[in-house]
Amino acid sequence: MAFPQLRCTDYKVLDDDQMYQVHLAVLRVLEEVGVFIEHEQALKIFADCGCKVDFDKRRVCIPEYVLNEALSSAPSRFTFYGLKPEFDVLVDTTSIYTIGGSSALFVIDLDGNRRSATMQDLEDLTRLQDALPNLHIMHGIVNPQDIPQEAFDRRLFPAVMKNTARNYYSQGTGGDSVKDQIDQAAVILGSTEAVKQRPPFTIVLCMTSPLEQARLRVEELLACAENDIPIYVEVDSQPGATTPITLAGTLVEECANVLCGITLAQLIRPGLPCVFAIASGILDMATTTYSGADPRANLLHVATAQMARYYNLPFQGGTGIDAVISDVQAGYERGMQVLANALGGTNFIHLSIGLMEQMLTASYEQCVIDNEILDAAFVMARGMEVNDETLAVDVLKDVGPGGNFLSHEHTVKHFRNLCWFPKITVRDKYQTWQATGAKDMRQRANEMARKILAEHHPTYIDEKTKVELEKLAVAQQNAVIKKTKKGKT
Repeated sequence: MAFPQLRCTDYKVLDDDQMYQVHLAVLRVLEEVGVFIEHEQALKIFADCGCKVDFDKRRVCIPEYVLNEALSSAPSRFTFYGLKPEFDVLVDTTSIYTIGGSSALFVIDLDGNRRSATMQDLEDLTRLQDALPNLHIMHGIVNPQDIPQEAFDRRLFPAVMKNTARNYYSQGTGGDSVKDQIDQAAVILGSTEAVKQRPPFTIVLCMTSPLEQARLRVEELLACAENDIPIYVEVDSQPGATTPITLAGTLVEECANVLCGITLAQLIRPGLPCVFAIASGILDMATTTYSGADPRANLLHVATAQMARYYNLPFQGGTGIDAVISDVQAGYERGMQVLANALGGTNFIHLSIGLMEQMLTASYEQCVIDNEILDAAFVMARGMEVNDETLAVDVLKDVGPGGNFLSHEHTVKHFRNLCWFPKITVRDKYQTWQATGAKDMRQRANEMARKILAEHHPTYIDEKTKVELEKLAVAQQNAVIKKTKKGKT
């Protein structure tokens, strides 16, 4: 049985007329401005399918009919597979799921030290997140700094897959990277054909704003399309820097860039599962830093979710928060971000656990805190059920004016599924809180994280397979490093 589905509500930033205006602007950009594609084969594919291609400038202009044909083949419903069926994610344009943190270079460990991330941190943080019920898709939350950085993705794959059965939101470093990850997945599942039937990982393709698709990303797209590996086509814009300073102008660039990538994928492999994705933030004009927690970033993500639905595509949104430690700022930034995305129709709330400092730092404590924030946000996203049982007129008759509902069978029947039971939120009176240690939320999260790491040792893959997988990953990375050195001599 797959993860239970939570449905989006209907918080909107754009009305129907505004969405249509954005759409018309997207069509103009695709037809009149075009997208820079740094890949000869991709340019030929576009040209053969009726697009206007300037091979010298590597620019593709996509007519409306080509876009519409691609969108007609892009599925709006599909499954992201876990290593076990209970971890499958049933994707559509109304369900809500979460994706873990990504690619931090530093960690704040459980002793309060901020230091460079290691392979042990990647394994431990993956194991920690695996025990959190509100995480549905696993990401490599850190890029370990104690391994060679070239072809690092080969080493991330086994470190993550050994510690979770969730679908792995992976990344690549070119087309060969995708093929190597398929080979690693085949070690786990038994064959390449089994990987194609139930791929336990997806690939995110981070395109460049404004309107550029780099050679390595296009190589990865081609490799995924040829091997039936689902993709997230993502842009990470910054209004005023890489896109127009207006949110509407940024929205147009995002849509044009992402839709170009999805069009290419559908031209190669009609029906390939594609997710419209962003991790955009705001350029803080006062500090010139990236801000993922700026309230305008939340508006942009909700508006982009609406446009993804307009094109009948599942949507990934969400980005890092700005706080540098697990404090009040971290709490309110994550809470606003998660709630806006949950209410606004984001199907995959990205970077939703453990990440802070503009995505530079992962925190063990924040993983646990974010899980609690997600739990509360999802209570609100689920809304209120109204039927004869919940309206409870007969119960009101039974108890009558001045009565007490605490011991009524209706309360006993429903309180476990209706009440929210937080794990690290305090509801005690001050005296009780003080008598039980006077611990703040960081301390409570620290204790819970330590408990999980001491007790949660998943065995989704047997030891022999783990050894084989790790051996293959090291060999793949070494082969890439050797090839690169040979090319430089």
